[in-house]
This record gives sequence, C-alpha cells and structure tokens, in this order.
Amino acid sequence: MIRRHILRTAAGLLLALVALPASANDQIPGELPKGPVAIVGGTVYPLDAATIADGVVLVEAGRITAVGPKAQVPIPAGAAIVDATGKNVYPGMIDAYSDIGLREIDAVDVTVDNRETGRINPNVRSWVAINPDSELIPVARSNGVLTSLVAPAGPLLAGQAGVVRLDGWTWEEMLMLGPAAMVISWDSLENRGGDDDSPQARASAREKRYQELDELLAQAERYAILREANPDQQPIDLRLEALVALARGQVPLIASADQRGTIEAAVAYAVGRKLRLIIYGGHDAPACAELLVRHQVPVILPGTFRLPLRRDDAYDSAYTVPARLHQAGVKFCIAAERSGYPGGASNARNLPFQAGNAVAYGLDPNVAIRAVTLSAAEILGVAGQVGSLSPGKEATLLVVEGDLLEVDSQVRYAMIQGRPVDLGNKQISLYRKYQEKYRRLEGR
Repeated sequence: MIRRHILRTAAGLLLALVALPASANDQIPGELPKGPVAIVGGTVYPLDAATIADGVVLVEAGRITAVGPKAQVPIPAGAAIVDATGKNVYPGMIDAYSDIGLREIDAVDVTVDNRETGRINPNVRSWVAINPDSELIPVARSNGVLTSLVAPAGPLLAGQAGVVRLDGWTWEEMLMLGPAAMVISWDSLENRGGDDDSPQARASAREKRYQELDELLAQAERYAILREANPDQQPIDLRLEALVALARGQVPLIASADQRGTIEAAVAYAVGRKLRLIIYGGHDAPACAELLVRHQVPVILPGTFRLPLRRDDAYDSAYTVPARLHQAGVKFCIAAERSGYPGGASNARNLPFQAGNAVAYGLDPNVAIRAVTLSAAEILGVAGQVGSLSPGKEATLLVVEGDLLEVDSQVRYAMIQGRPVDLGNKQISLYRKYQEKYRRLEGR
C-alpha cells in the first residue's frame, strides 16, 4: 500500500511535468474563517442534549464555542451569519468503516490501493495511502458524510485503520486519529473448507491459524519489553511495533464477523487476551446480544441494504438488525456499505439512507441519527472531537433542508473543523452540464 502510494505520487508528478491531463476533483479544501461564524435560526440537533428550536451554533477558530436558543447565545460583533431558518443543523455524519480514498474504480487497477499482498500486514497504515483528490470524497461530502474510518482490506491481518476528515490537501491534514484500530478478518480464522473438507482437517487448520495469531501477539509483547529495556540495542521491527498497542489493549481490534459462531469466537479470544474488540458485520449479533452487552463489545453494521445471510432467513433480517440490537442494549453504529463489495467507497454517499432504512424497520429515528454520528464517534474513539454539537468540539456540522435521513433532503451548508467546505462534485457538474445541453437542444 505504501509502495503503491509512492509510485502513484511519482506518476502524478511525471504527468504534471509533461502537461498531460490528470483525473482529480477540482474542489479546493476549505479555509478557516478569520472571525467567528454564527449559524442562526435553524432547529439544532446537538444529539448529546435536547433539540433546540430557533437555535444558534457559534463557531470560533474551528471549534464550537456555544450552542443554545437564539435568545440565550450572544453573537459577537462582526460575526459571519449563516441563516439556517427553516432548516436543521446536525453534526456531520461519520462513515464508520470504508476504503474511501483508497479505492476509486475497481476495473482500473492503479486506482485501487486498499490492500497489500500477503496475509499478515499489521504495519500497513491505511491513512498514508489515501488520495485527497479522490472524486468519491466530494460526492460523499455533498450528502453529509464528513468523517470516515478508512480501513485496509486483506485475507487475515489487514493492517491499521485511521479516522480522517473528508477535506484537506494532504493525508496529514485529513488525519484525525491513527491508528484507530487494527483490522482482522475473523471469518478467515474460522475455516471455510478446502481440498480436505473433513471436520478433522477444518479443526486442525483453524487451530493453526489461532496459534499463528497467538504467536504474533506474544512476539509483540516480548518485543515491547526488550525495546523498553534496551531501546538502542533492540532493532525496530515495524510489524511487531504495530502490534504492541493492540496486544496491550491501547488500540481496539476490529474483527470482521457475521455468523454467530464467528462472533462468539472473536469475543472469547478478545476476552481471553484482554483485547478491546469491535465487531464489524454483525448480521447474527442480535442472537448473541447478551454476550456482547456483558463484555461491552460494540458493533459496526455495514449498512442495512444487505441480503439475508441464509436461505431460510426472513427477507428483512438485515433491515431489522439495528432495531434488534438497540432493543437488546448493544452499542452499535451504521456504516455505508461493506468494504470490498461492489460499489464500496462510491456508496459512502448512501449512509443516511442506510440509517433511514433501519427507521422504516423499527429503529427510533433519533437512535438512527445517533448511529451515523455520535455513536460512531464513540465506538471509533473520536467522540471528544466530533459526533455532537457541543462546545469545545470541532465544528464539523451540516445545515440540511429537510430530515437528515430522507432521500429528498438537501445539504445546504457544511463545515469540517470550522472550515466551510465545497459541496459540489463531479456528479453535480455533469448533471448541470447535460441539463444545459438539453435546454439548448429544446430551444432550437
């Protein structure tokens, strides 16, 4: 992933030198206003406090400094005013699992940089390979997705995921938290068969994979002890260095698991190793809700527009997972779509509709909004920075004409870290272009 990023950067420079056209979005990253900005008159949804009618959100130096009713929040002289009358003000949405910026067009290999070769890549850092000029970022942003966990893909230990702001010139500007988690496909640890599909062969292969993971974590623990005791004598091992924080519980493990047995196996392993665990997938999570609640294991759901897992499941089994998890007391959030499926990062824009579908199948609307904002921030460890409209947090927010989760609603204004962002994108430009084309044709 890092190697491809370097090669892609070099190729981009070469193209620039020979004056060939390059494919990149033309939105310029936002600039921090010089003075305060007051968003006035809208219905404000702080999410960690009661909804405020005719409210004010005051932003200064990139952070929220006051939230409240218009009559109670003094607006500084000279503040820029954003009129939100008749609109709703929400925290920016968070896509809790994506490969946006790492994968552009599946059929064009050089635009896909979401995985490294090999099975064991704990040293991979997804955020350093992100393409800030991805055409998919403005598309997601225009529909209210302002923050994302960017995760690598892989057959077993894929690497480290990071939380990024979806605006900035470079990955350094975009990065909010990295590493935010280590990504492991727990489905790969549970044997799915092979040339010899006997129960004994499956059990033996499964045991070897678990032993391999055990040994990696044990090596990381020994390595950390030696490094701390003799930092000048113990050579740096990037793989083990990346695993130290996981082994010590400082960074959570995101385990990809859908089936009940796989989820239970991941929880058992994490509890035994004292690892912090997040389940990604979770189709069968309601069936083991008591276990998840007992061990405080949250779930990231890859959307609700999913097929049933088994032939005899109800047609709406995936649609109702959020409501069933909420009823059972399991902490969860909703991501846009499972990374690696057709569409993937290109469907980050559909995040509000994934949550809206959960409302149609029994989830409380306020819980659904929280599932794509504050709950996601809490699970990813960035609730101190984003996820709600609270004084002291980054001003990452939306002004929406209509309900956040409705298909016909429109995002009219957005800020990321206090910087107003361009809500245009290639799709909007093409729409306007061909709208004008046919207007002219009709006028002949």
